[in-house]
Amino acid sequence: MAVPDFQSLFLPFLKLVSDGKEHSLSEVVECLADQLNLSPEDRRERLPSGRQTRFGNRVAWVATHFRKAGVLESTGRGKFRITERGLEVLHENPQPLDTKYLMRFPEYREFRAQKNDEQAGVTTLPDELQTPTEMLEFAYQKLLAELSEQLLERVRNCSPEFFEKLVLDVLVSMGYGGSVKDAAERVGRTGDGGIDGVIREDKLGLDVIYIQAKRWQNPVGVAVVREFVGSLVDRKAARKGILITTSSFTSEALEYAARVGNTVLIDGQRLAALMIEHGVGVTETARYVLYKIDSDYFEEDS
Repeated sequence: MAVPDFQSLFLPFLKLVSDGKEHSLSEVVECLADQLNLSPEDRRERLPSGRQTRFGNRVAWVATHFRKAGVLESTGRGKFRITERGLEVLHENPQPLDTKYLMRFPEYREFRAQKNDEQAGVTTLPDELQTPTEMLEFAYQKLLAELSEQLLERVRNCSPEFFEKLVLDVLVSMGYGGSVKDAAERVGRTGDGGIDGVIREDKLGLDVIYIQAKRWQNPVGVAVVREFVGSLVDRKAARKGILITTSSFTSEALEYAARVGNTVLIDGQRLAALMIEHGVGVTETARYVLYKIDSDYFEEDS
């Protein structure tokens, strides 16, 4: 099964801590994952940032909402237990137990009011099936996707000379070629609006890589990839290859490259992502820093 949505975890969570004992968040995450028979893949699934598992993030936000509603009480660093109110909620067994139900508690209404104030200017209410972290990351990924499309459009419309420079800038920014000047001496344009040549694998030039980049609109088929791989045989100095396109690769082309093993295929989406990651053709407009509680700071000497 897929990772359950945010609110569907409310009731299983509360039942799990109904014994009145102290529980830790990590313990609840593991026990709920077992109860829900989550697969290893579902347990490992991470948010786009890669810093936290999606399931763990959702369980943590359930705990936050319960604490704000007075259903749970904190008992120490990362620990909590159910309150009398929480036991009463379980006894009532509401169907469903969700954020709308929690709105009956004044502390929770105040929490939601503060949350709405912080979202001043937002014209639509957040999706209640997502945690705040997920909503933030979703918005971030959406902005990246829009930026990627804009970048690809610009790349497809640039001149062959500028495309050559762009590809070199990306590869050098990733650590290949030593410098743009060194790399440029080894790369030349082809007749189809692309570039064709070799580039150093590292700054010391211990190995070289054959590169080919094409500004194409249509998907690159297996025949092109097969021909590219075959050309490596004729270039004794280059045993590895990077094939870049502004479009995409067919499934047959991807499967063939995977079998060969010495060729990396970079499609338009990946090229745009590398440009963003390495700051090629983009500039930073704003930076937002997320903070969390430093539990060590609040540890008092016994």
